[in-house]
Amino acid sequence: MSGRILGAARYAAGERVFAAEDIVNDGGMPGLAEDAVIAPAGTCGMVVQSGHAELDPSQTVYLVRFENGPEGALGDPVGVLPEELSQHWPAR
Repeated sequence: MSGRILGAARYAAGERVFAAEDIVNDGGMPGLAEDAVIAPAGTCGMVVQSGHAELDPSQTVYLVRFENGPEGALGDPVGVLPEELSQHWPAR
C-alpha cells in the first residue's frame, strides 16, 4: 500500500501533508517551466484551503504550500488533487 489517501479524502486547512508523487507544473504556475517539478515526492506541505474544480464540481482540489526553502520556508500555494497527497511520512 502506498499510503495515498484517495478520492473523497478530506484535509483541513493547517493540516500537514506530503506529496505522494512529484508535483509538476501543468502550466498554471507563472515563471516556472511547464513540467518543472514544484515539489518532489515526499515533500512536506501545509493545506491552506480546499475547494472544487470549476469544470468538475465533484473534483476536490487543495491549495498546499510545500516546503521549498531554507529552514522549511513554505512556497507559493499550489493546486493539487487528493490522490497526489498523503498524510503519511514517506518511507525512505
